[in-house]
Amino acid sequence: MKKYLILGTSLCMIMMFGSCKSSESAYKKAYEKAKQEELAQPQVSEPVEVAPVVTNPVVSTNTQQTTETGPIREEKVTMVSGNGLKAYSVVCGSFGVQANAESLKAWLEKENYPNAVIVKNEATNMYRVIVDSFDDKMAAAQARDAFKAKYPNRSDFQGAWLLYRIY
Repeated sequence: MKKYLILGTSLCMIMMFGSCKSSESAYKKAYEKAKQEELAQPQVSEPVEVAPVVTNPVVSTNTQQTTETGPIREEKVTMVSGNGLKAYSVVCGSFGVQANAESLKAWLEKENYPNAVIVKNEATNMYRVIVDSFDDKMAAAQARDAFKAKYPNRSDFQGAWLLYRIY
């Protein structure tokens, strides 16, 4: 009797598992069908007119160059790599990974920025790459503007900003 019970239970289990089909195949078939229909439809795009760009030379009537300091971020930072950090610093990069910050610092040193340092903001867990550091806010702002002007094609450097170190 036990043999028949075990044999019957085994056959029921085999039929139960054998009759189940995965729903994944139905989803896959529907996806492939939609993809084929999408590819079969002709792609119609409207013609785009390109207007020529006319540039005018920039003429400066102001001979005295004024530098606005702009917004200054105040952060408590700790030194990670490099020497000497003053009150105002020009930050050219912020990274969540220290290796990326070290890579940018090495590149800056090759570009004749020997005072480049890396600091870490513990509150945000971000590594800041600093080009140079100054005691004077105006000197830092001028250095930031000069740095941006030196690399006009680097959009990441155009976002350089000033950092005021909080102790």
